[in-house]
Amino acid sequence: MKQPDDDLEIQFADHLAIVSERWQAALGAAGFDAAVITAGEPVNNFLDDQAPPLKLNPHFLQWCPSETAEGSALLIRPGERPHLFFLRPDDYWHQPPDVPVWAAGFEVTSFSERTMLLEAVRQAALRAANRVALIGNSGGDAFHDLPEDGTNPAGLLNHLHFERAVKTEFELTAMTEATRKAVRGHLSARAAFDAGASEFEINLAYLGAAGQLPAELPYQNIVALNEHAGVLHYQHYDRRPPSVRHSFLIDAGGSHLGYASDITRTYAAGSGLFAELIEQMDTAQQALLDQIAAGTPYLDLHVAMHRRLGEILSDSGLLRCSGEEAFDAGLTEAFFPHGLGHLIGLQTHDVGGQQTSPEGGQTPPPENYAALRLTRTLDDRIPVTIEPGLYFIPQLLDAALKSDAGRHVNGALIETLMPCGGIRIEDNVYLRDGALVNLTRQAFADSA
Repeated sequence: MKQPDDDLEIQFADHLAIVSERWQAALGAAGFDAAVITAGEPVNNFLDDQAPPLKLNPHFLQWCPSETAEGSALLIRPGERPHLFFLRPDDYWHQPPDVPVWAAGFEVTSFSERTMLLEAVRQAALRAANRVALIGNSGGDAFHDLPEDGTNPAGLLNHLHFERAVKTEFELTAMTEATRKAVRGHLSARAAFDAGASEFEINLAYLGAAGQLPAELPYQNIVALNEHAGVLHYQHYDRRPPSVRHSFLIDAGGSHLGYASDITRTYAAGSGLFAELIEQMDTAQQALLDQIAAGTPYLDLHVAMHRRLGEILSDSGLLRCSGEEAFDAGLTEAFFPHGLGHLIGLQTHDVGGQQTSPEGGQTPPPENYAALRLTRTLDDRIPVTIEPGLYFIPQLLDAALKSDAGRHVNGALIETLMPCGGIRIEDNVYLRDGALVNLTRQAFADSA
């Protein structure tokens, strides 16, 4: 990792101070004196000596944003410098990692063997505190002295997850850069689509322009041509382009210092109703963004988008009823089956989206919007995605046609749009001093 610039170093120092305060408060509330955070370790595939790419523990990354720290651990003690136990194996099969530059303010001890590291962490933790929590999914075999409720205790995690939604300046800077990387990839992917490339070739164009390896991405890119755009998490890449091009949906993000961006755009291959629907959805999404303010329950935005979608379906002739009738009958849910968005940060779908308090209270979504990941009330510095969709999914639309409200569904017109798959438009946004910051639109504007 290259050396950070001076401004970013200052931001990181402030970030650590805020994170330290949050952990001190969370540990105290949960009844713990200290915490060990393990970075994580790769696990080999079944009957194999190869492991899939490792995603480090996000709690570790928040303290030490480095992707080259597998097997390492942090000891967190309120009022003291964090102690990084860094694993740097003596290895000639792989390049040993260097101590992350972000650990300059930490106490650092390096080890060449995992067992030695874990025992040193254990001994240091037991000397430092009576009640120690272990946060992570590795290393537990060494910590047999922990209290019975000491591994990933819910009370501690609830506090941490609730506070993690509010980002520090360092985190917002990292997410801004993650967005820029993704937008470079999106622009290259769009150019590849216009040139007639296959899904596989479009994905390669994205990776090259974004400057990211597949393992570095926050999630596997969705690169969907034609009817594949109607598969919400489409996971394949056809090697050959379709004989006739109708549409292109790309849902692809970037990663920087462990923080994610998550962006979706949809394009039509030509003019016509599908292209018009994309424009209408884009207009509706931007109008919805104007409704965001501190104190806005996210569920209200989700419901408002369904009402806007009802108007689009009515005005386009896809439904033979008013937008309000479509909403009241639940018909919009057949065209928009997922949630409006989610928290984003150290993870693409960041934790705590349905929490109502640090103590762990939950606000689940209504039964008819069960896929909605976010029900919190929005406030400053809480980045979220806004990603409305309009899809032509046979399974859902067949059910809608057979429902009591099926008489309102224009099946013949919908059939002409089935080859297009669907539309999704996704931006990453947050409030700063009450004003909306759209990371995605700004990055596209800067690249124009």
